[in-house]
Amino acid sequence: MAKRYGGKFSPQDEPSSDESHQRGQFDGAQVEPAGARANALFVPAIPLVFLSLNDGAIGMTIGLVAAGLLTAAAFLLREGLRAEAAFKARRTARRPAFPRKIFSSVLTGLGAALASYRNEFLDAEAASQVSLLAPILFGAVATVLHSVSFGLDPMKDKGMEGIDTFQQDRVARVVEGAEAHLTEMTDAIKRAGDRRIEARVERFQDTARDLFRTVEEDPRDLAGARKYLTVYLQGARDATVKFADVFARTRDKQALEDYSALLDDLEQNFTARTRKMLLDDRSDLTVEIDVLRERLQREGVRLD
Repeated sequence: MAKRYGGKFSPQDEPSSDESHQRGQFDGAQVEPAGARANALFVPAIPLVFLSLNDGAIGMTIGLVAAGLLTAAAFLLREGLRAEAAFKARRTARRPAFPRKIFSSVLTGLGAALASYRNEFLDAEAASQVSLLAPILFGAVATVLHSVSFGLDPMKDKGMEGIDTFQQDRVARVVEGAEAHLTEMTDAIKRAGDRRIEARVERFQDTARDLFRTVEEDPRDLAGARKYLTVYLQGARDATVKFADVFARTRDKQALEDYSALLDDLEQNFTARTRKMLLDDRSDLTVEIDVLRERLQREGVRLD
């Protein structure tokens, strides 16, 4: 008797509830904020170092200090671009306490000024007269061009109206500790030497970060999510360390299945907690709307 074909990839097949909420491979993927433009700023310091080695004690010292300033500026720029990307990705965020991009522009200007001063010093050794006009101009132009090219750091908080800053600081400390657990998980799972289980850990981490963002947007949810951000993540980290050590030595398939099942359970629990907090937030909004409607009706305002 004929039987309709159906399966996971059949158009008529309806995905299960678990599959419908499964993340795609590139879900949550982000472009690296510090791209080729930022990395290219490491290059000018390299020839400056080699060109300064035969310039005598003073010329070499000035050149090496200028190269160090340019390198430090490039590092600060990379971190500033990453901090800015994280700032834009969040709905509520504070402006950076340390404006990395601004200081990067200043260090770039100082490095360019010192490099120019080195040339002025070497050219004026015979005349025993050094002009500071060119270094100042080169440094000012480099600072302005750097600021125009990469912009400034965010100077204002975003979405912080009506949020208790004390609670926000508490959430920031807890989330920072949770991120540390995730970083340790990433470092540990690399010892297992299996790209598939590394991808599985990354997917769980994306789910955990969804919970982080939800708590950051509403610090009142911290009480209900604290054990997820501390106890559960610490347990996941410890299990990851033990699994990586065992699997790297034995390649035990049963250990791999048990660890994958643990990640599945953790991911489901984190997802359920996130949904519950979102539903609670929506319930609070509904209550606020109903209270406002009743107040308007008591004051004689008709709502159709």
